[in-house]
Amino acid sequence: MRDVLTEWQPVVDGEIETLLPRTVDEPYLSEWFGPASHRYDPAAIQRALSDPIWELLDRGGKRWRAVVCLLLIDGFGADPHEHLPYACIPEILHNGTIIVDDVEDEAEIRRGEPALHHVFGQDIALNAGNAMYFLPLKVIKKNPADLDAETQLAMYDMLMDELNRTHLGQGMDIYWHRNRDAVVTEAEYLEMSACKTGCLGRIVARLAAILTDQPQEIERDIAKYAEDMSIAFQIGDDILDIESSIEGNTEFGKAFGNDIREGKRTLMVIHALDEADRKETDRLATILHKRENTREEIDEAIRIIQTTDSIEYARECALSFAESAREHLREVSLKAERAEQLASFTEFVIDRDV
Repeated sequence: MRDVLTEWQPVVDGEIETLLPRTVDEPYLSEWFGPASHRYDPAAIQRALSDPIWELLDRGGKRWRAVVCLLLIDGFGADPHEHLPYACIPEILHNGTIIVDDVEDEAEIRRGEPALHHVFGQDIALNAGNAMYFLPLKVIKKNPADLDAETQLAMYDMLMDELNRTHLGQGMDIYWHRNRDAVVTEAEYLEMSACKTGCLGRIVARLAAILTDQPQEIERDIAKYAEDMSIAFQIGDDILDIESSIEGNTEFGKAFGNDIREGKRTLMVIHALDEADRKETDRLATILHKRENTREEIDEAIRIIQTTDSIEYARECALSFAESAREHLREVSLKAERAEQLASFTEFVIDRDV
């Protein structure tokens, strides 16, 4: 699977650079956003939009959302190159959410370097992140594949539906770690993941289905594949945060004990709070409720999570969602090679090391 990502990543980056050039000039602004009513300031737009966005994109990221979309398009029998701009939509959205999330979470580090709001300021970071929510709509309007109006409308409708649901998930996540005495159930955590992380996965799958004119039942099945894979990804991401802290590994690209510091209600934390004895439950809750944590407190929280076997519990849950994703995938008729690659993605999102 890493070979597939390596093959497609530069292709995706090249297309994103076409949609949002590294150097913004007057012709680009007029073409994409219409002639100025008076006069654009390309230099200001360069520094406030293109520079911060490419600062983040150049830090890495495997572009797997765009690649999965392209594999699905090809698996359904259409030309992935013809639909490349549309496959970039979930990747652009994903990076936009990262910028905004880091401001909301007061994150220090992203992909191994200071979060964008620490580099460019909170105002520029928020504006750049929000702009990445809207650029995909311009892609659909420009209609590079000459789609009919019904298909364009279906994509608009799908994006509005999924992006609204994304903010439900983000709202739950924010509330839980701002109100650190909140009691969160496993089902609520999974719903948050299905909204916040699953939305981008569903966008990946539903775009491919809409672009290739699949019936609604196929769109539902492939969306469920992507949703369950995304939940597995979110749980795997939470596990990676803890294991990277245990191992002292900085390659994950986040601060030590990031999720503990933020008071995140991960599946591991929810399980540990259910399974630990009263004394340790109270201690873990106290650490999570604090606005600032020492290194020793983070180590203590991780120890409680370890002693309740909560990491193993979360990993088994992630594996279960990955298997569910493969079951939904088997319901869809795809080219055999692409189906095999898409199934392997359900393993990649859990086993990745960064």
